[in-house]
Amino acid sequence: MSNLIDANIPVLTEVILPDAEASAAQPAPATQLPVVQDDMSAAMEQATNNEPQQDWQELEQNVKEAVLKQVLTRVDFVLEHRVRDGLADVLQTAVDKLANDIRAGLSKSLEELITRSVNQEISKLRSGK
Repeated sequence: MSNLIDANIPVLTEVILPDAEASAAQPAPATQLPVVQDDMSAAMEQATNNEPQQDWQELEQNVKEAVLKQVLTRVDFVLEHRVRDGLADVLQTAVDKLANDIRAGLSKSLEELITRSVNQEISKLRSGK
């Protein structure tokens, strides 16, 4: 569960006024929109709480920016994860191929070395008789 406290849930120390009294007690909302918050629900809640004459294009822009920030954060995470997985696969394939090439080269070198050594020993035995 989240440890964040929802601002709409009253706590025991708050006095809850009826709707008519609450609207009279609250100051008039500002005509300027606040800074875009990271949370999409906060932007939507703000949209429902503002005056009817608010600039809807600015609100739309704020909502688009909030959604874009959320999407970009997720895209960065997914992209990093996919690159890491793809790179791991490519590196594993390269290591396997390199290991096979080294084995083949080593095997060929040992075979040539052994063949040469055996031929030298046979030559020594023939010349010594």
